[in-house]
Amino acid sequence: MESLHHSNAHSNQSLGFHKFVQTVRPSWAKGDGFIQDFWEHAFNCLLKMTDTMHEDKETCLGDEKLETLPGILFEMNMTGHSYNIYNAVYAVAHAVHESSSKHKNWVKREILQLNRMTEMLFERSQRELHHFLSSISFNNNVGDTLHFDENGELVAEFDVINWLMFPNGSMVRFKVGSLNPHAPTGQQLKINDDQIRWHKIFNQPLSVCNDHCYPGYSRKKREREPFCCYDCTACPRGMISHKKDMETCITCPENQYPNKEQAQCIPRVPSFLSYGESLGIILTSLALFFSFITALVFALFLKHKDTPIVKANNRSITYILLISLLLCFLCPLLFIGQPAKVTCLVRQIIFGIVFSVALSSILAKTITVLLAFMATTPGSRMRKRMGKGLATSIVFSCSLVQAAICTVWVNMTPPFPDVDMHSLDGKIILECNEGSAPMFYCVLGYLSTLATVSFIVAFLARKLPDSFNEAKFITFSLLVFCSVWVSFVPTYLSTKGKYMVAVEIFSILSSSVGLLGSIFVPKCYIILLRPALNSREHLIRRKN
Repeated sequence: MESLHHSNAHSNQSLGFHKFVQTVRPSWAKGDGFIQDFWEHAFNCLLKMTDTMHEDKETCLGDEKLETLPGILFEMNMTGHSYNIYNAVYAVAHAVHESSSKHKNWVKREILQLNRMTEMLFERSQRELHHFLSSISFNNNVGDTLHFDENGELVAEFDVINWLMFPNGSMVRFKVGSLNPHAPTGQQLKINDDQIRWHKIFNQPLSVCNDHCYPGYSRKKREREPFCCYDCTACPRGMISHKKDMETCITCPENQYPNKEQAQCIPRVPSFLSYGESLGIILTSLALFFSFITALVFALFLKHKDTPIVKANNRSITYILLISLLLCFLCPLLFIGQPAKVTCLVRQIIFGIVFSVALSSILAKTITVLLAFMATTPGSRMRKRMGKGLATSIVFSCSLVQAAICTVWVNMTPPFPDVDMHSLDGKIILECNEGSAPMFYCVLGYLSTLATVSFIVAFLARKLPDSFNEAKFITFSLLVFCSVWVSFVPTYLSTKGKYMVAVEIFSILSSSVGLLGSIFVPKCYIILLRPALNSREHLIRRKN
């Protein structure tokens, strides 16, 4: 197969032309020597109307079809030259029509004097025709606009044609570009490189200035140099070019992202903290493990409920604290898994209320210790105010404030499932939108307030002379609690996606472990390993 390239006059396919060519028959040759000669040479036969006879040629049947001829001999489509002739006929027709409509009366007078002024009429009509040809503009039935410039030349473009010649003599041509001298500078020549078929012995020609710009790069025209001279610049972050010599890079759809070479768009992968991945498995295992430990501690306290160490500092508040810590350890399970409408709505609410109950229970314990010491004087009013009712009211009122904050949050701007396609490359982050960031930080702020007040009260009561005084352990536990949540805020804001969720889960677990370990491990040690210290006799001897 051979390949040739050249420019040709612009052509288009006139309506009905192909069908017309299919109906051409040699019977039209009467009075038309061109069709007769063409038919005999094309099909190598003789028509019956031919006077001369050749023994080596057969008689034409008359049903030969032009579409069976090789493309190099006859084309069924309208060529550029035929298209120009077609347009020329239409242009003259439009000019004659325009001339006759504007000079109708003059034409009638000239026709009456035709015998006397034939030569003058021809010259004058020719001048008029040229005048109207230079000013007409019309659309042919193909849709192309025809008009002439100020020099009287047809404003037209040229087609860049790729000819394919096959060994059997057949030929195919197709348009691979265009040349428009009247186009703006730099846009006169347009070539579709992907459609060009080059002969195998040729290397594809390159620009006179530089090589192609390959996918991942775009053209940047060089100032004051020919249009074929350009630089290749890498596509900006987040954009691609998937073809050679693209003028500009394009942006991927929202659900896709550029590959490393920025040559194609790749579907984004959904990202969330799932139960099946390693991080999810570790956090789930830790949550269940510490929940089990808390349940064992609670069972141990229930078994030894009548011992002094359990009854000290309000046994009921101790039970409430253990139950709230158990729920704190189970709370992270709401944060793991694909975000849903229900889990997004309740997970922060449950987290805020459960931790408020735990911290208010610790506050009630520390206030009980402090008031107990102040009420040791006989006849003190504090003794009358002491009792289970005070501690219970502290837990209830402090938890009620947090519940009110969460209720306002849910009614105004509740959390909801959301999608983030921009924070991480190649990821569609499935997350819970908190709805209102200020309300979320109000919940954290109230927890911080409870922890701070509890820490101050426990610090003041840490050295009071009381049996099984928890103030020292509570002080240390709240120090751990506050340290965890102070470091949580900057870490939380600096992470994205599932790691943001993992940071919050880790903070929940570590702060809960700090409360459980610091307050209850010493008590469990005495109950299990030093039972002699957990007796009425030991307390009596200690007071004496």
